[in-house]
Amino acid sequence: MLATFEKAALLAGKAILDIYRAGPSTSYKADRSPVTEADERAEEIILAELARAFPEIPVIAEESVAMGRIPSIEGRSFILVDPLDGTKEFINNREDFTVNIALIEGGVPILGAVYAPALKVAYLGGGGRAEKLVVNDDFAVTSREPIVARPVGSRPICVASRSHNSAETEAFLEKSGAADIRSIGSSLKFCLLAEGAADLYPRFGRTMEWDTAAGDAVLRAAGGSTVTLDGARLTYGKTGRVDMLDFANPDFIAWGSRPGNS
Repeated sequence: MLATFEKAALLAGKAILDIYRAGPSTSYKADRSPVTEADERAEEIILAELARAFPEIPVIAEESVAMGRIPSIEGRSFILVDPLDGTKEFINNREDFTVNIALIEGGVPILGAVYAPALKVAYLGGGGRAEKLVVNDDFAVTSREPIVARPVGSRPICVASRSHNSAETEAFLEKSGAADIRSIGSSLKFCLLAEGAADLYPRFGRTMEWDTAAGDAVLRAAGGSTVTLDGARLTYGKTGRVDMLDFANPDFIAWGSRPGNS
């Protein structure tokens, strides 16, 4: 399954880069979040690949949900897809946008693929193993390197959202004793923790399950964790959904390796 996620992400990334280089046109959804033709084309490609390989598994995909297409997932494993995470970075000609695909079982993201096409890197996680991939200009993987989250020290390196920061996040970072704070878009924040390049990612403010699941899966496979403010593991697939807002996450903190992580 992870190989299928990788293939789908690479195909979607190619389509995204074609539009990125040509210059995307932007419209806005009902919640006023931006969407481009790259989001829509990438989602079409991913859904087609997943339907071919796993027709029995429901898929929750961001743009489909925005149009009211929400399959039943209650009591079932399902796949979460964000075809273009970091749309604001994409629109502003920055490179830190990603394709995210994750498998959820029992509320836990157990497999995840994150691909940053403009940066030519991808991350995979599952089964207690995470790896970083280098992707060439022909969208072929040229190397794979195991990655592990590093132990979190008393002077952590923190990562924060470039486009969605908040006063609560700023206050938390100030109290964290951070040695450095890096701003970056998309699910790459989870991946920096997973590869041991950073230690802590606090998120106070709106995120959706498809924004976080793939990066969270990579981080957990690398030995990190993502918890809510009461210390519980961040979970996915809440029941009783009626619209897009039901996919919202609570505030959370993602960590590198700490005692008690699993």
